[in-house]
This record gives sequence, structure tokens and C-alpha cells, in this order.
Amino acid sequence: MSQLLSIIQRLQTMQQQGDHEEVQQRLFEVNGKTLCQVKYYPATSMYEVEEYSKDNEKQKYQFDDIDMAAIEIFEIVQEEKEQSEK
Repeated sequence: MSQLLSIIQRLQTMQQQGDHEEVQQRLFEVNGKTLCQVKYYPATSMYEVEEYSKDNEKQKYQFDDIDMAAIEIFEIVQEEKEQSEK
């Protein structure tokens, strides 16, 4: 649960740091491997989660709810952690 809270705090920081024009970006990594990039668009209050796959394919998801964006990021991170434990 603390990991989900940490993700939410990072997303909230993106909201607070961005002015109404500048897009904020953050990378989420596990063991040095970049799993996804998150962008926050202040003009529309939208988050865009760009997930990187093993095949260097990218999938993008857009969220207008910080909680939904955080859950998506959490699931991406958890999946990678579970795979690295095997």
C-alpha cells in the first residue's frame, strides 16, 4: 500500500509543479528498467501513461482521475516486480 501512496504523491507533485502550460513528465522504473513514462497536461488536467513493453512497443493510456492513473502505474510496477522475482 505504501508503494501506491508513493505513486499518488509523485502524481500530485506533478500537478503542483506544473504551471498551466508546461507538461510535467516522470519515469517509473524497477531495478533500473524504465517501465513507463507519465505526462501530466495541466491545461486539460489529464495524465498520459505510456507503458514500455519488452518488444519496445508502447501503449498509451489517458486518465482524468489521479487515482486511476496511479492504479495503472502500480499494476505495471507490480507486474515487473513479480516477473523479476521468478
